Amino acid sequence: MTFKPDTLALTALLGLLTALGPISTDMYLPSLPSLTDALDSTPAEAQLTLSVFLLGFASTQIFYGPLSDRYGRRPVLLAGLTIFVLATLLCAMADSMPMLIAARFAQALGASGPIVLARAIARDLYSGRRAGQELALMASIMGIVPIAAPTLGGVFEDAFGWRSVFIVGAGLGVILAGVVALRLPETAPRGAEPATPFGMIRIFGRFIRDVRFLVYVSLVCFSYAAIFVFISVSSFILQDLYGLTPVQFGLSFGICSVGYVGGTLTGRRITGRHGIDAAIGVGVILMALGGTAMTALALSDFAGVAALLAGTFVAFAGTGCVLPQAMAGALMPFPSSAGAASSLMGVCQMTFSALAGVLVAAALDWTVFADQAMPLASAEMALGVAAVLVFLGSKKIRLAARAGE
Repeated sequence: MTFKPDTLALTALLGLLTALGPISTDMYLPSLPSLTDALDSTPAEAQLTLSVFLLGFASTQIFYGPLSDRYGRRPVLLAGLTIFVLATLLCAMADSMPMLIAARFAQALGASGPIVLARAIARDLYSGRRAGQELALMASIMGIVPIAAPTLGGVFEDAFGWRSVFIVGAGLGVILAGVVALRLPETAPRGAEPATPFGMIRIFGRFIRDVRFLVYVSLVCFSYAAIFVFISVSSFILQDLYGLTPVQFGLSFGICSVGYVGGTLTGRRITGRHGIDAAIGVGVILMALGGTAMTALALSDFAGVAALLAGTFVAFAGTGCVLPQAMAGALMPFPSSAGAASSLMGVCQMTFSALAGVLVAAALDWTVFADQAMPLASAEMALGVAAVLVFLGSKKIRLAARAGE
């Protein structure tokens, strides 16, 4: 028996599929310092395991959506999960940092499919405000992962070593593949563009010419980058700079993720009453306030773990309001090609975030920033302010799109 729309079981499955990428990153964050030592490497090289993962995540999302529009969500999704499981086992067997970096890239090739296709399936089944609410609920489920994953990863790290974290991830991939094969219905609409290079270029060109799509994708990029820059450098700042243990780091990361989950639930409620733009408006303000508070505290005598986490909590609450609703806004105009739209959105989101993460990680090496979290704080502030400016500057575009619906 397959899962039916508007059921918690289907929403939970889609939420876990979108969470596979974050699980692949968040669960091994507490292990970064120890695996760096175990593989006789440097923090900069270890950070590449994050950036390379995001590069792989972005580079293959462009294919999953059009292929699933053409051949169906289920077979393409199962192929991605198979790649993910095999590559995650390779990560567990890595005996050098170059091998781990290569395996992480392969892992990303598999993990990128589930997140693209879960969003596309949600768009297949729902529209309008209902789609925004469903994506927000999926994001709430996904948001629980950063609360539990780093803590769980820290426990496995302390008990069994860093390789055990990847073994657990592979096991989760096997379980999800089994559920998809047995319970997930096919939802792809008929009549998609052919999955050929020319067909993909033509349909992507249609997306790029849609100004509303560009506005919402920009908001997706800024809000996700605010999360990723924290993910990419927080383990080194909190553990190396402030002296937290892996378990303490996991708990701190979880506290920030509570803000994200709270933001998704708040955004879902606002969307149900006032629409997706109202939720995004609240979210961009929180992002800017959180980042500005982090920067001000980093420049003052109050810099420390509590100050950093407080500002991040507020910023993450903002991203929780913005991210699911901006995704829904980007996908709404394309009901027959939601997979391809989700792919292009994902490529933009991941590429932009990877570049932001690399820049912030590089800034950690600057002598002037050696004793504080200023690179992270200033990046969060810049992304929040940019999101506010895009939201305010696109008011006429968004209103015109609503009038035409």
